[in-house]
Amino acid sequence: MVVGIRTRDLRKTYNSSPPFAAGAGGFVSGALGHKRRKPPKPEIVALDGLSLDIFPAEIFGLLGPNGAGKSTTVGILTTRVRPTSGQAWIGEHEVWKKQVAVKRLIGVVAQRPNLDFSLTAREILVFHGAYFGLGSQERIQRAEALLDRFKLRDRADQMVRGFSGGMMQRLSIARAMMHDPQILFLDEPSAGLDPQTRLLLWEIIREYNHSGKTILLTTHNMEEADALCQPLGTPQELKASVPGGFLLRLRFGRHSPELLQRFQTRVGVREVRATDHHGADLYTDRGGSLVPEIANLASAAGVELCDVHISEPSLENLFLHHTGRSLRE
Repeated sequence: MVVGIRTRDLRKTYNSSPPFAAGAGGFVSGALGHKRRKPPKPEIVALDGLSLDIFPAEIFGLLGPNGAGKSTTVGILTTRVRPTSGQAWIGEHEVWKKQVAVKRLIGVVAQRPNLDFSLTAREILVFHGAYFGLGSQERIQRAEALLDRFKLRDRADQMVRGFSGGMMQRLSIARAMMHDPQILFLDEPSAGLDPQTRLLLWEIIREYNHSGKTILLTTHNMEEADALCQPLGTPQELKASVPGGFLLRLRFGRHSPELLQRFQTRVGVREVRATDHHGADLYTDRGGSLVPEIANLASAAGVELCDVHISEPSLENLFLHHTGRSLRE
């Protein structure tokens, strides 16, 4: 069985309490004993009409800056967050109508490890298998296989409170795979990991996907997205959507609107965006050959050019073009 993910017009709003300050919140008695009405709580829109089609056996990358709604989306799809409106399906099951059926099909790895520190690594895996109704022999065999695959055999009988962050992350993913879910949700799986551990996880994720499983991951790591995902077109197709394909990030003593307008007239410059009073991004058809012209224009305007950084087509450039800021900000 292969299972995909589908959402239609998902919307989620949160109402947060107003900040604590004098006169804000609570009831205050005036001179005549009247009660002051509480101010309305602000509405925060986390998702606004999200529609997705994630095909079975696809690795789908969900990218966006902090606050873009990635965790809310994962929360809805994994039955932890109830949407304000819209619908979501895991396979044929609508998430908020068939929660038990959905939970049997999914495995979830949270951004921060949520392991039971009073158990050993082996016990965590075996108990998780029991939650999903696996027989004694089957869960022991699966636990042993996962401990080997995630390089945790030598620590299998130790309490996880002494594990490193990378070891906890490996164990968290092993636990999520213990009941062999059809869909695996990974929230920033390689955040904070050393290069060796990250490469091991990528290898395991690819193997699991090749067995016919669907994987949705959120990430701030563009290398990870490029290496693992084929989201809404291949990475090559996405990169080609960046105007010109090159990004020149310029830093000045202080630029002016007139200077940026002159840059826009240069042959090969497709788009110019000021990042602040000292920086500008130029999306261009060419890279290094454009730098002397930029330097000459800045010198003629009496503006100091302090730094030039040239990037070839990448998913980072794509993100910068659509959001105007790096994922790592």
